[in-house]
Amino acid sequence: MNATVPAEDTSAVPVWNDPALSLPARVDALIDAMTLQEKTAQLYGVWVGASDQGGEVAPHQHDMEEAVDLDALLPTGLGQLTRPFGTVPVDPALGALSLARTQIRIAATNRFGIPALAHDECLAGFAAWGATAYPVPLSWGATFDPDTVRRMAAAIGRDMRAVGVHQGLAPVLDVVRDARWGRVEETIGEDPYLVGTIGTAYVQGLESAGIIATLKHLVGYSASRAGRNLAPSSLGPRERADVLLPPFEMAIREGGARSVMNAYTDTDGMPSAADEELLTGLLRDTWGFEGTVVADYFAIAFLKTLHGVAADWADAAGTALHAGIDVELPNVKTYGAPLAEAVTDGRIPETLVDRALRRVLSQKAMLGLLDKDWNPVPAALDGSDLDDPAALRGRIDLDGPENRSLARTLAEEAVVVLSNDGTLPLARPRRIALLGPNADEPTAVLGCYSFPQHIGVRNPGTPLGIQLPTLRDTLAAEFPDAEITFARGTGIDDGDLSGIGQATRAAREADVAVLVLGDRAGLFGQGTSGEGCDAETLALPGAQQHLLDALLDQETPVITVLLAGRPYALGRAVEESAAIVQSFFPGEEGTDAIAGVLSGRTNPSGRLPVSVPRGPGSQPATYLGARLAHASEVSTIDPTPAFAFGHGLSYTRFDWAELTVGTPEAATDGEFTLAFTVRNAGERPGTEVVQLYLHDPVASLVQPAQRLVGYTRVELEPGEARRLRVTVPADLASFTGRDGRRTVEPGALELRLAASSADPRLTATVTLTGPERPVDHMRRFHASFHQEPVARA
Repeated sequence: MNATVPAEDTSAVPVWNDPALSLPARVDALIDAMTLQEKTAQLYGVWVGASDQGGEVAPHQHDMEEAVDLDALLPTGLGQLTRPFGTVPVDPALGALSLARTQIRIAATNRFGIPALAHDECLAGFAAWGATAYPVPLSWGATFDPDTVRRMAAAIGRDMRAVGVHQGLAPVLDVVRDARWGRVEETIGEDPYLVGTIGTAYVQGLESAGIIATLKHLVGYSASRAGRNLAPSSLGPRERADVLLPPFEMAIREGGARSVMNAYTDTDGMPSAADEELLTGLLRDTWGFEGTVVADYFAIAFLKTLHGVAADWADAAGTALHAGIDVELPNVKTYGAPLAEAVTDGRIPETLVDRALRRVLSQKAMLGLLDKDWNPVPAALDGSDLDDPAALRGRIDLDGPENRSLARTLAEEAVVVLSNDGTLPLARPRRIALLGPNADEPTAVLGCYSFPQHIGVRNPGTPLGIQLPTLRDTLAAEFPDAEITFARGTGIDDGDLSGIGQATRAAREADVAVLVLGDRAGLFGQGTSGEGCDAETLALPGAQQHLLDALLDQETPVITVLLAGRPYALGRAVEESAAIVQSFFPGEEGTDAIAGVLSGRTNPSGRLPVSVPRGPGSQPATYLGARLAHASEVSTIDPTPAFAFGHGLSYTRFDWAELTVGTPEAATDGEFTLAFTVRNAGERPGTEVVQLYLHDPVASLVQPAQRLVGYTRVELEPGEARRLRVTVPADLASFTGRDGRRTVEPGALELRLAASSADPRLTATVTLTGPERPVDHMRRFHASFHQEPVARA
């Protein structure tokens, strides 16, 4: 198998192949040498699946697209290969060989020897068969731990890069506005600062491995009406600017993300894929983004078929290109022949094609894909005999011990204990009734973009590729001396009541009942959580509440465990369960993490990234609401959550004390300083998550009652204390003012140091002085926390 593709002119290296020259010079020379068809070919992808025999990839036939003829396309080149690993189950080594052989063909077939850029999904791990299934992003948010998320993303990126992938379609930076939305599991939470910091850490990790991170979805997707997938959004400009856009600002400026994906939705009638003010004016001209904007799958065609703002495919192509979308994904539909014909006819300026092409080729040059010594063989196949595919099978491990250790750490940090009457941790019970539809289900820990749930379900009979112990397995290992009786009780969403009697009998005969409820992840109605699996209410799916209530009627203490993709109202369980443990699709190590929390082997430190509602019908509601959004005497609907954003219990107790305010007054361009002490007053090591909220009592426009502006994890041994010194820039008080500009206003503020949004421990009243001060995307984003040890008493 040839490992390199010779340049067409062997006597001299073309300008675009010479890495010693400047990137702009190389790209400009290449653009000048290309025909129109060769230009447009770099602006679309082809959806493919790698070969499990190591042969070339095969085009994926999708029901929304016509079949693709690679033989006809490749002579003019190809911009991207869509999901070579994430389309069919394939051994990773043979998939890498398949991708390499295809890249050789692509480069050898076009005049300039340009390979394709390969992208894949990596929302909760590389979406490839046999790759580690990490916790979903909602669990990342529950950790309040950017450092561990950064390490996870770097590991994901290394695995992707090693097999020849260049771009990952993650993270999702949508801020939850309505928990009924099916894609809540893909988000990081309901607060923009939490989403921004955790999402930026993910971007930093992925980019550190050489993978292009793609921010999704710009913008408004999560604010769709009634939580319906792909529904219109009714967003005001300030909600968009102050709630939905900050995570993208942060991930671009601090994370170095090199790609952005548009949202499917329309906002006040403007589809994101057609929004020049958003994709060019804000993203590029204001924020200075220099990477590529890629279309969410089929989004350009949707301008014609769903939005009705384009008359034909060429019109859709011109609209998207003008707005600022550089690459059509997943397949060629509008950026191929329709675009080329419209440019030839003068309907679309060729300068728009060149603008997008320059960004695409610049990115390929930065990845080394234009270099004269480009090698299609990825690092994972170095030194292998590429002419013996059978010998390669099983040679690449995408789920090694380091990956699993990271997955376990994240899963453990993400488990949230919502309530506990002292039953937890369990003290060596003799008889455990393990009940519920998710108690003995291996895939109950996986989100909809995990490979087994996304692709594996369409390939019955294919092994999962990873070990997925059930909670039944891990509890048996955690409590080897206990007699564990299992009863399913009911299904996730089948409404079956016939097994509830068996479950209640098992509970009556046990010392404790562990009831495992929640979701089944899937796509477009195949699950209760996931893309296209929106919920009418936040009641537990199916007959799960009936099962829960029947068990609460027994005298045996019930520990309610949730393996879910969104928060659910739990009815009587809020007051009557002995304990409630929430885990958001915690990945392959998730059941071990939950078992460790139940036994006390692990002291829980997870905190809620989304509020848990008290009732099933009070949506949309998040903690980040103005005063009128909270409970009042003039409405019969009380949106007060059962468990607030940021809430989570520990098996130890933390005391907060000795607040001092170093600078109670600061100019609108200054900063405040605070200090306080946190002490572990319990008998076991634990981690407190200190959260800093800002309350603005009087502002020129309505503000949220409070909003998160900082947080830190504090790990303490029993009796240990830390003095935390906090610096709070005035920029954190900024908001979009009456004139549409972000501003810092003078006046009094409250800085609330809290264990959750509903549990302030210490409050500092401070004042901003001086004139109003405009700020922009270069403002300071973070409060800084510095921890100092305190001598033991």
